[in-house]
Amino acid sequence: MKHSDEAALQATLAAMKLAQAQGGAPDAALRIDRLTRLLHLLRERADDFCTALDADFGGRPRDASLMNDVMSSFNSVKYARAQLRGWMKPERRKGVFPFNLFGARVEVSHIPKGVVGVLGTWNVPLFTTLAPLGFVLAAGNRAMIKPSELVPRTSALLQQTIAAYFAADEVAVFTGDAGLASDFSALAFDHMVLTGSSATGVRVMRAAAEHLVPVTLELGGKSPVIIGRSADIRLAAQRIVEGKAMNGGQICVSPDTVYVAQELLEPFVAACQEAHRQMFPPADGVAALTAIINERHQMRIESYVDDARARGGRIVDCGAGLPAADARLPLRLVVDAPADSMLAQEEIFGPVLQVECYADVSEAIDRINAGPRPLALYYFGSDRDEEQRVLRSTVSGGVAINDVIMHVAAHDAPFGGIGASGMGAYHGREGFAEFSHARTLYRSGWWDPRKALGLARPYPKQLHARLLKTLRV
Repeated sequence: MKHSDEAALQATLAAMKLAQAQGGAPDAALRIDRLTRLLHLLRERADDFCTALDADFGGRPRDASLMNDVMSSFNSVKYARAQLRGWMKPERRKGVFPFNLFGARVEVSHIPKGVVGVLGTWNVPLFTTLAPLGFVLAAGNRAMIKPSELVPRTSALLQQTIAAYFAADEVAVFTGDAGLASDFSALAFDHMVLTGSSATGVRVMRAAAEHLVPVTLELGGKSPVIIGRSADIRLAAQRIVEGKAMNGGQICVSPDTVYVAQELLEPFVAACQEAHRQMFPPADGVAALTAIINERHQMRIESYVDDARARGGRIVDCGAGLPAADARLPLRLVVDAPADSMLAQEEIFGPVLQVECYADVSEAIDRINAGPRPLALYYFGSDRDEEQRVLRSTVSGGVAINDVIMHVAAHDAPFGGIGASGMGAYHGREGFAEFSHARTLYRSGWWDPRKALGLARPYPKQLHARLLKTLRV
């Protein structure tokens, strides 16, 4: 089976590369047609995808799947379709002096790279495959997709629908286990994009290096929140809880650690409990909560909480009154978890929020800078000086002010990480550029001045002295 899977991957890649070479860079009409087919796929099979996602998670509200996976992908693809004609236009650049005085011109064209491999993940399986696919197709490429094996129904449906809407040498989906993912990441793509953990990013990047395949890595990390003393605590709690509850905290830009001034700790904790009760009334049960994807991940989350509790951390259950449910977990706050606890060291990726206190905001900044660079950073407050202090003193993939996660919805701006949280970006013009090669074109003018300027061989004896005089600082 492994041999046949490898052979199928290699055969598909070869067919796509041949088709791309024979067909050349697709024009705008073909790119728009491909993106339109992708939009029809999402629109016409939206309910089927919501059903598959609910089954794969063992409990995921349909409106959550519709918003987080279907609509987010749809809107991203639609934006790329609307902009691609402008993105495709060659860019005039400054010419080479003095040749530009005689008609020489320089321009940059963005040409397709060829065949792009897309490795998706399980938490938002459509968004992590079809959102980058939109920019891959807008840039004129073909694509091979490997969705996560942890969502088998969704992956199978994606494979089925892609095959119905696209030719086999345009877009193809391969389903299988981690072994197939390893074979997939070892292929000689022209570019590869991965959404996953930092550990997976290292493995994929190592495999890609064998063929010098450029990579886009959207990873994760402990995205921090700083709540300033000028913040509206109730607003901050409401938006943080809402963001953390999204997909059961299983989102790469989910708030992970909150830094709050010591005197605001108890008001913040109380506000989080109240916000959670309003969003998930005990009388309604747990149907609105998203389940943890599987038992292994649930055990991982519980081990973090148990470890923090054993080390003296304070656990606050924001879901008091909700009926017990196996995998649909309400939000818990862990206050003052020891620095060497698993919760403080690892990305939580679940409905648990680490809360730390500070006396001066510089303490929070120092703790953030002591760790890997996060995919997202959030600040709540109305103090512009403090806001700028936080922004100048930290490095992160993206930022939201007085909100969380919303920067990902900005279709006209890049989304990506830095350092341990990733590299490269998709969304916006930067997403189109990510999957394109910027090719410089020099066009000679109507007269060549080299001979008249003494720049043609054989060089005159005085050329060296003349050139030295031009080196002016």
